[in-house]
Amino acid sequence: MGQHPLARGKKNASKLNAWLCFLDETGFSQRPPIRSTWALRGHTPLIKEPFNWQRLSGIGAIFTNPKGRVSRWFLSVHKGGIHKHQVGRFLRALKRHRHKRVILVWDRLPAHRSKHVQETIKRFRSWLKIEWLPAYAPELNPVEPLWDYIDDTSLANTPLDNLEQIRYRVIKCIKKVNRQPKIGRGFLRYTGLF
Repeated sequence: MGQHPLARGKKNASKLNAWLCFLDETGFSQRPPIRSTWALRGHTPLIKEPFNWQRLSGIGAIFTNPKGRVSRWFLSVHKGGIHKHQVGRFLRALKRHRHKRVILVWDRLPAHRSKHVQETIKRFRSWLKIEWLPAYAPELNPVEPLWDYIDDTSLANTPLDNLEQIRYRVIKCIKKVNRQPKIGRGFLRYTGLF
């Protein structure tokens, strides 16, 4: 990690006695992620999907200490895509949960660089500092494996009738990750940063 910008962020977090916060967005739909499963020989499992399917979008974040030993996951779910106003609201909501300074590590999604979000960040500069992930480096964000975990456990092979069922399953999965810190630490270790 020598000269890597994220190494600098971890050192700053230690110096400032700050939390690191990683943030990412994703989409969930009524079309389930298809994963391997078991069935009786000669009885191929069939999944019936809705013809007109809808989507939810999620903004997820993890707060962790600079050593990655403590983690707390947060999620906001919205109908449709993620826009600058939802990112700004999510940052304001995160403010309520922080007890120390925060170094926010995220990618350069256009919604993150929008004027609205940048103005929100300026208002929070007393407690919030930004470090950008390198371009095309999703493997450095521990929220990415969280999305895979949700797809593999809560949503796999199960078409759902409505968006409320998807929301319920996703939120239930986040609560499970918060109750079982070993899972969250695994996502942090996946990045190679902790």
